[in-house]
Order: sequence, then C-alpha cells, then structure tokens
Amino acid sequence: MSKVYSIKTIQKLPISLDAAWDFFSSPANLKEITPDNLGFNIISKHHGDKMYPGQIIEYTVKPVLGIPLYWMTEITHVEDKKYFVDEQRYGPYSMWHHQHHFKAVEGGVEMTDIVHYKLPYWFLGDIANTLFVKNQLKNIFDFRCKIVAERFG
Repeated sequence: MSKVYSIKTIQKLPISLDAAWDFFSSPANLKEITPDNLGFNIISKHHGDKMYPGQIIEYTVKPVLGIPLYWMTEITHVEDKKYFVDEQRYGPYSMWHHQHHFKAVEGGVEMTDIVHYKLPYWFLGDIANTLFVKNQLKNIFDFRCKIVAERFG
C-alpha cells in the first residue's frame, strides 16, 4: 500500500482577512496562482463565483510531459473567513485533501495550507513521489507564495 503524504505551508500577508478571503475563495483566481507550465484551466461552467460547500470545480492540468489530465474537486467544508477544504473527486491522486486556513494576525493575515495526498499504483506511486511529485507540489506552493506576495505586498 502506498503512503499518504502531507505538505504544510504558512504565509503572512499585509492585507485584511476580508481581502485574503475574497481573493482565495474565488475560483477565478486559481489560474493566477498556478504555474503556467502546468497548463491549468478551469473547464466547469457552473461552479459559481464564490466558494460554498458542495461546489464542484473541474479543471484540466498537465503535470507530466504536457499530457492533459482531468481533475474534479469538491469544496466540502467552508467556514466564512476561517477555512475551506477542497477534496479530489476524480483526478491524478488516489486521495487529495487540501485545507486552506485564514487567521487575522497583527499586520495582516496568516494563511496556512495543509495538503494530504496519496498517489495511485502502490509502490510505484511512492517512487514517483520521491522522484518528482513531492518536488512539483513544493514548487507549486513556492510559486503561489511568490505570486501572492508580489500581488499583495
């Protein structure tokens, strides 16, 4: 059986909790904070403008050799201006659970992302994680931190 892996990132931004929530709870902003080389594209037509429990968002993404993959996530939990959770329903992972937490702190807002994921194909998935998936996810979150810092200061 392959392992469940996790990643945690924390970023502080000099903006209000309202501004952070408005930006990150809008599916329209996902493409902006995802590296271009992943070919990320939202394809769902009825996902709404703001996050809500039960919301389905469909994407295509090209994580390996430019081959497009279908990915569907569901927003399973939302507590306004505190956190939301997206979980994969169909896509490249055996399991994907991504928590987005927001907390007002002195001078701005602290955002914490916690991702638990599992790859398919038993030990081959573990090998793929070691060879490139873990680093690719780290690079995605590093990119996100950089873009958000540039946008919000």
